[in-house]
Amino acid sequence: MELDNFKERLCRYKRTDIIFTTHAEIRALGRGIDLEEVKSNILNPTRLVWIEQQKANKPKEEKYGCYFSYSKTYCHKYVLTLNGKVIIITIISINRDWQRMVKR
Repeated sequence: MELDNFKERLCRYKRTDIIFTTHAEIRALGRGIDLEEVKSNILNPTRLVWIEQQKANKPKEEKYGCYFSYSKTYCHKYVLTLNGKVIIITIISINRDWQRMVKR
């Protein structure tokens, strides 16, 4: 899927459509990432620079790894599914040259 189309899709969701799994909440807390910041990144995806589609576990579900850039060496990666809602599965903080990592 093209990045711009994906951003447009994310913008259609409402704040109440974003659901965090318990795992994602624990990971965010442990990594010092504010859940409101995650919601803002989803609803206003200007920092979204890369997506990778992953294999979904359920039919009619789409799963993506999404990279939100803060600098050349710092980004957040959210693994999420779309199926009428945005379900955040996990949240990862990357503190290295993540650009080379996604190009592989």
